[in-house]
Amino acid sequence: MNHTTPRILHLHSTFDAGPKEMRCVRLINQWGGEAHHAIVSGDLARRGAAHAISSKFRISWPKFPSLAGRPTPGRLKKIAAAMAGYDLICTYDWGAIDAVMAHTLFADLHALPPLVHHEDDLGDEEAVRLKTGRTWYRRIALGRTAALVVPSKRLERIALEAWQQPRTRVQRIANGIDSRAYSAPAARDILPGLIKRKGEYWLGTVAELQAEANLDLLVRAMRKLPSEWQLVIVGEGPERQKLLDLAIEEGVEDRVHLPGDIARHEKVMGLFDIFALPSGTENFPLAVAEAMAAGLPVVAPRTGDVAEMLSTDNGPLLSVPDNRDALPDILFDITGRPRDRKRIGHANRDKARSEYDALRMTERYRALYWGLMDSNRPS
Repeated sequence: MNHTTPRILHLHSTFDAGPKEMRCVRLINQWGGEAHHAIVSGDLARRGAAHAISSKFRISWPKFPSLAGRPTPGRLKKIAAAMAGYDLICTYDWGAIDAVMAHTLFADLHALPPLVHHEDDLGDEEAVRLKTGRTWYRRIALGRTAALVVPSKRLERIALEAWQQPRTRVQRIANGIDSRAYSAPAARDILPGLIKRKGEYWLGTVAELQAEANLDLLVRAMRKLPSEWQLVIVGEGPERQKLLDLAIEEGVEDRVHLPGDIARHEKVMGLFDIFALPSGTENFPLAVAEAMAAGLPVVAPRTGDVAEMLSTDNGPLLSVPDNRDALPDILFDITGRPRDRKRIGHANRDKARSEYDALRMTERYRALYWGLMDSNRPS
């Protein structure tokens, strides 16, 4: 590493405003000009998280070989060559695993810097059972990584046991948020084309509009909920039109709202009265921590680390992951218990402030990244 500003390369399959992308944005904004960050999005049309990066800091979007395709030696060698010249490489999830393999195979040839791989979400394909082919590929690809970072206990166990990574390589760093920012009152008109009116209650969620998010469960649940309840799904994705069509089919189109992405979730969480996360594939969902910090009760499947994240008061609002009927029933029940919603929300807020604040997360990432870059300095 040279003695000027270090250069960090981030390789994402997409850079939509999901949990791992927003964590990356938070770290970039926190560190300011201490490093130059180059970001690759495998899908150039999906870079919604970029809007949250402060304009004060230097960010580049380098041209890069495709992260998708058959892992032929020639293709992997091209990826490795494109990773040269940086001080640290950060790769994220399965969508960037070929870059990890390229680093393992060709790091010496191209004098590549240390690589830190981050696994946040195994996706719907491996939510219940790991794929044998992917498991073997990860074991080989991760062979020369400097560190493997996971946010949840479940992924930590998978990394150690299934992927057979050494204990010294695996680091569990819980995702963090600016917990105090979620306490501020939210403007009722913060979302485009939507105002929270007096007497309304909002069932809310923040998610990419994808099939594995199970957002159809929330749309269908609206038929069961009292008429004063509205469903607000913040996010974007390919399932948008299907969800709108389903709302019409269910006769609740006037109570289902898809206002699109909003970069700063703390601006909207305070408008929700209940937060719902219907996905059964999450490990450590950052949106749950955000909802907790906003003082909300959370209705979700008991998956990944969700049960451990939430306060014990919130336990009765969790459902069995493969029981699609349970979540709407729980929602209906809690809508009629405002005092319990308030009590559970307060308990969640207290836990979020004590365990999931961003400062703790940022300090651990700084120690990891700068420690690796410092150790790689020429003597």
